[in-house]
Amino acid sequence: MFYLLAEMFEFEGIFNLFRYQTFRAGAAILTALFIGLLIGPRLISLLRVRQGKGQPIREDGPQTHLAKVGTPTMGGLMILIALVISLLLWMDLSSPFVWACLAVTIGFGAIGFMDDYDKVTKNSHKGVSGKVRLLMEFVVAGIAAYIIVSQINTWLYVPFVSNQAIPLGPFYYVFAAIVIVGAGNAVNLTDGLDGLAIMPVIIAAGTFALIAYLAGRADFSEYLGIPYVEGAGELAIFCACIMGAGLAFLWFNAPPANVFMGDTGSLALGGALGAIAVASHHEIVLAIVGGLFVFEALSVIIQVFWFKRTGKRIFRMAPVHHHFEQLGWSETKVVIRFWIIAIVLAIIGLSTLKLR
Repeated sequence: MFYLLAEMFEFEGIFNLFRYQTFRAGAAILTALFIGLLIGPRLISLLRVRQGKGQPIREDGPQTHLAKVGTPTMGGLMILIALVISLLLWMDLSSPFVWACLAVTIGFGAIGFMDDYDKVTKNSHKGVSGKVRLLMEFVVAGIAAYIIVSQINTWLYVPFVSNQAIPLGPFYYVFAAIVIVGAGNAVNLTDGLDGLAIMPVIIAAGTFALIAYLAGRADFSEYLGIPYVEGAGELAIFCACIMGAGLAFLWFNAPPANVFMGDTGSLALGGALGAIAVASHHEIVLAIVGGLFVFEALSVIIQVFWFKRTGKRIFRMAPVHHHFEQLGWSETKVVIRFWIIAIVLAIIGLSTLKLR
């Protein structure tokens, strides 16, 4: 909104700062952080009253998790409210990328909300049918993919190699939807311990804020040998909104958590990262930066596949963060070590910008 006002009335002096993406990104972080901290306590109290017993805890999970009984879920609502308000204030609302990524964020958040609501009302960890949920996710992702691809080409760019890309043609629409849905569910599977998912999301968002900004600059993209995507710089502000809202949520989600993110938040944030990666033409880099999410998702896929074939388990429990808990690691140790892994992966992902 502020950007459009600056352009419309040709602001000068200090108000000219509204035109700069870097300024608006910083302002977006602080705005989302402030809103999240402001509404957090009241929203958590409301969720606690409405939900009563809070998020259902799996009885077959680690026994230490039974102490979490009564903790409310759907904390992702706080993230979404802070993110959306900050986004509407600081982003260029004429950008199709903004609306495509926002559609994924709100759409996936709504799907996650339905799942969380089903779990809470039934007092069961089983929510909406997996097939139904996936169908809805692909519908939302398909619409967003169509909007995004209408602004970019259908090439898959390969990191670490300059000017190398794979032409996917019409299949790119399917590929883009798979990336978005895959990212959403990978973050969702990671969200199993206090603070585990949100900090890697913040780290990934910060990484993609830089990537999107550079991809949106013709001079920097040419120098680095990365694809130039006109208008992608605005996505740096979207990433900043995620960071600010995520930090506010972490304030309340730090162990022991006052509230859980729930599918409302994890699906929305993962889907947003997937959409941003597609729009900035760095889909493969997302798999590197978000390698922790990929590892968590693969641990579930491998566990289910192997158990169906042999009746045996590779991991003591999946997703893999529970495996380490079963090995005797404390929850805090698992979370902090996974954060370290996320930071290392982000550094590797950023190295793809120059190592070509």
